[in-house]
Amino acid sequence: MRIRRPEGGASFLDHQPEMYAAFNRLYGTLWSEGELDQPTKEVGRIRNARLVDCKL
Repeated sequence: MRIRRPEGGASFLDHQPEMYAAFNRLYGTLWSEGELDQPTKEVGRIRNARLVDCKL
């Protein structure tokens, strides 16, 4: 599993376990395959997190 639940908190998909599993499969594929190198993917992830004000 790529995404762990926040310590002491709830996941955004607690009520949808099938969706949570599908999201983790997709997320794992996006980060382990593709044309971009890992540093470029990380910069995109950080930019997106700042854009949507993600606290994780």
